[in-house]
Amino acid sequence: MKIGVFLSDLGKTAVYYPRLAKVTGSVTSCIFFCHLLQWRSRSNNPYDWLKISVQEIEQETGLNSREQELARKELIERNLLKERLVEQQSNALEFWLNLEALEEKLHELLHELKSNTLEETVIFKTIQPNAVKKTELNVPWQRPPIAVKVTPNYQFNGPWKSHEQFAEFQKLLLEYAKEKGFYNPADWVFKIIDGITKGIVSPFWDEFVQGIPLGESQKVKRDWEIEIGIAYPAFEEERIQYYVQKGEPLEVAVSKARSDLRNPVLGKDLWEGFLRKCDRIADEAIKAKKSGIKTPYLPPSFTDRPAITKESVMQKLTAVSPQFSLESSSYQSLAQINHNEQKVTQKKPDSASDVPNIDTLKAVYKTPMGKKLVEKQITEHPEWGYAIVDGELVDLIPF
Repeated sequence: MKIGVFLSDLGKTAVYYPRLAKVTGSVTSCIFFCHLLQWRSRSNNPYDWLKISVQEIEQETGLNSREQELARKELIERNLLKERLVEQQSNALEFWLNLEALEEKLHELLHELKSNTLEETVIFKTIQPNAVKKTELNVPWQRPPIAVKVTPNYQFNGPWKSHEQFAEFQKLLLEYAKEKGFYNPADWVFKIIDGITKGIVSPFWDEFVQGIPLGESQKVKRDWEIEIGIAYPAFEEERIQYYVQKGEPLEVAVSKARSDLRNPVLGKDLWEGFLRKCDRIADEAIKAKKSGIKTPYLPPSFTDRPAITKESVMQKLTAVSPQFSLESSSYQSLAQINHNEQKVTQKKPDSASDVPNIDTLKAVYKTPMGKKLVEKQITEHPEWGYAIVDGELVDLIPF
């Protein structure tokens, strides 16, 4: 066999930097880290978490699960990596690379290498006859001067016309980053602004100047969406049922399904498979109608259902039990309950005219805290003529 053909059958090569192994802790962890860096460079959004499975890493690097576990442990101990489990029933993980910590450690390594080089140079000169004086061995290494000096009042230079406009742009960027759930919103804002000052075209600034919400012009309507960010109901329901069948709770299944459909690559693949399934179901339904069946079977996801909203859920809950509702207690109702409870606790009647009204006590008795309070007050004041019978407050002396 020719060597060229033999090497082509071995697959892709995995590259790592030997000097970086001193920072990551070992050659294994260095290979693992460099592989994640390559994945990060291919990502659409380099600031998101990287989703990759153990099998994919082993296929591209040759590191088995045990070696990957040791590499992740070394990187996490050095604050170079964070990880989280995507699904409990799979081995897919998400990683986040701490590039700020990597830069600090690389700077320390570079400083150490320069110090060692300088020390070797001085020692070499000492062994040369009449080359340098012995006192040169005690000269400390000095950091080279900074190439670009930064003034104390340094400001970013960009297309903004005033400091107020620049501050407003930063504020909107920070709100956008928080809304999107970025890991470090302030760091993301700094990188966007730093890129603009270096001449990088930013659609966020164009949107800001035009007065439209940030990110609006960057939205793309996909084939599987009826509106931007809203998938076809049947398609979304089909993905939700997929996770329900895997044993996920309904609210988790909804979250995972919508996350999948927001992914342009995964969503496109799922949409093509869904269309194939719809085509097959349509053929079977047409065949069933031709054979005499009036209403052929369709999956539950194809049934037209009204949209589930907060208002529709509240109407159903109110019909079942008026006391149970998603609406939080209003300020006025809470204030009324507190007022009634205070009226019972603070009032200490000394005569028949000071006896609290039974309707007021009944209103307080309906609340969990008021129930104990009313029971205590009735026990302490038998002269009121009130009693609790079968869980209800009654007047023993109605006249």
